[in-house]
Amino acid sequence: MSPTRYLPVETTSFVGRVRELDGIEKALANSRLVTLTGVGGVGKSRLAARAAARVAPALADGARFVALAPLRDASLLGHVLLEDLRLADQHSRSPEELVAEWLADKELLLVLDSCEHLVEACSRLVRTLLDAAPGLRILTTSRQGLAVPGELVFAVDPLPVPEPTTDGDAPAAGDAVALFAERAAEAVPDFNLVGTDRMAAAAVCRRLDGIPLAVELAAAQLAELPDQSVYELNDRLQHRFETLVAQSSTAGRALPRHRTLRTTIGWSHELCTPLERLLWARLSVCTGGFDLAGAQAIGCGGPLAVERVAEVLAGLVTKSLVRKHPDGLGGERYSMLDTVREFGAHWLYELGEEDEARPRHRDFYRDLACRADAEWVGPDQVSWYTRLIADRANFRTALRFCLAQGEGRTALEIGGALWMMWAGFGHTREGAHYLELALDLCREPSPERAKALWARAYVATALGDVTVAERFSAELGHCYDATGDVVARFAAAHMRTGGLVLRSEHEQAAAESTATLSRPLPHGVFPVPSVPWYMLRVTHSYAHFCSGDVATAEARASEITEECERLGELWIRGFAYYVRALAALSLGRITEARAHARTVIAHKSLFHDSLNVVMAVEALATATTATGRTERAARLLGIGQRIWQTLGRPHLGSPQMAAAHTATEHQIRTAIGDATYETEYAAGRAMSPDDGIAYCLTPD
Repeated sequence: MSPTRYLPVETTSFVGRVRELDGIEKALANSRLVTLTGVGGVGKSRLAARAAARVAPALADGARFVALAPLRDASLLGHVLLEDLRLADQHSRSPEELVAEWLADKELLLVLDSCEHLVEACSRLVRTLLDAAPGLRILTTSRQGLAVPGELVFAVDPLPVPEPTTDGDAPAAGDAVALFAERAAEAVPDFNLVGTDRMAAAAVCRRLDGIPLAVELAAAQLAELPDQSVYELNDRLQHRFETLVAQSSTAGRALPRHRTLRTTIGWSHELCTPLERLLWARLSVCTGGFDLAGAQAIGCGGPLAVERVAEVLAGLVTKSLVRKHPDGLGGERYSMLDTVREFGAHWLYELGEEDEARPRHRDFYRDLACRADAEWVGPDQVSWYTRLIADRANFRTALRFCLAQGEGRTALEIGGALWMMWAGFGHTREGAHYLELALDLCREPSPERAKALWARAYVATALGDVTVAERFSAELGHCYDATGDVVARFAAAHMRTGGLVLRSEHEQAAAESTATLSRPLPHGVFPVPSVPWYMLRVTHSYAHFCSGDVATAEARASEITEECERLGELWIRGFAYYVRALAALSLGRITEARAHARTVIAHKSLFHDSLNVVMAVEALATATTATGRTERAARLLGIGQRIWQTLGRPHLGSPQMAAAHTATEHQIRTAIGDATYETEYAAGRAMSPDDGIAYCLTPD
């Protein structure tokens, strides 16, 4: 595994900073906590990522990068770490404890980028992690230090600029001028910085104090000038800065660097068309980026027609005010740097449009969540996963807005519709956080409340917390009684029978699920594609298997997989294939059992559904033991243990699953001896979850 695989991919060239990179590397050798400080736009994030890539190969566990800029709720800091470190959130302990435990035996560099708005929370977190993990080093970026004992603050200065010459010769090249030349070449075809143009470029860079973002914005403006002249660019900048200094109480003195950047952004703002300024302001309500559909929904209105948004957005991209990235689906996503977004937010306030833009943002992401829920049982699940994960910061923002405004029913609607993110993608604790706040805010029985109650009970089940799951299941039953909602009926039955299974009351679970599924539906009502209906059927088949009725379990699971295959569905199908793997294993069809278990792992890993992945890994280990490949089986158990560690409670506290694991381990130890078992098991535990999954799927 590459030590830099979890670092951001650079989308533009990296210029200069040789001295700084050397200095950061030395600082990290002398201190376990290094904070890069400097004004906004000075390049702290890029420098931290490049420094991490340089240091990572010397560390056994490489480097990880966690972007905190989109986070506005300090209480979710631990959840974001779990998310970006690709650890499952399925545990009753705090996320900070889980991260600390995971890091305890690692030799790793952790980059926490953009801490300035979360200084207190980041300071507490850093202390906890450094105390727990002796092999950990942390590199943070912030506009101020974290004030943690032992912290080494490394000030990041702007790029060096050449001094003006007195003999008329072109100044010596400098990093700021080199950056200007590269970005200007991106903005203007066939641009080449030669001769006296270099003098003008150097003057531009000096005026901008060598601040990289300011230099990039200025270079992008070349394309907007009539003759694309560097001299004209310098003249316009000079006029703007002289005017500002003349108006300032500090006339005759250089502008502070933070004002230099703000002035440059303000100049870029002035050079925008009115519609570009309007769109910039409106899109400042987005966090973590947005796609074109989001830009159109949030940015349109008044003088900006929806059909003009793409064109206006392209203008902001050309001016380097908005950045464009691949979205992983063949399309594009867009983002703003924090300093640019902050300027837009200020302008939005000045326009008096906050009360219009934020509800549009809420409505777009509510509709997106509801559409994902409605279309989940179908062929586009992986695309939906990619899109929902990309917009998770926007969903947080929409939920926080609803909760702050007292819009409990809308918060329930969003939180319930995102059940797959909370229970299916492993973000259980974050889901519990938002769902409970929404449920407390709006207690009136409704289909939205029923869906949110189901999601909250499902989250508790995934955490192995049967008591909490049963409490919310009971509320869900009352909600069904009050509303008569058919989906709520299946949701309540799903959670009730799931709790019985976890308590090993399998026969009762089989009987209750059978009764619910056999009960006639109201005239004209059919539950497909209701996920609770499918999940109740999965639980029904699993309960039959656990109670010893293997034939019924296999038959019901096969029906589900066939239906899901016709629909192009993968996520629910993975559960049914798990039951089929267990059934085939118990009937001695070992090759079939291994194939089904691998199918589960392949499907569920697409969604980072670690719980169902590890259950299938355990089944694969048992089946592999039956083939005589016991050393490989021991390694599979080690891989499973590594994944269970990220989840929390092994085997969800289920006696049946724990007993199956113990029996498999005993068989392996008997076959190969304790020493060989421990060696292979340790090798499996040493694998990252991704490498472990690849091992499981590799034919043997």
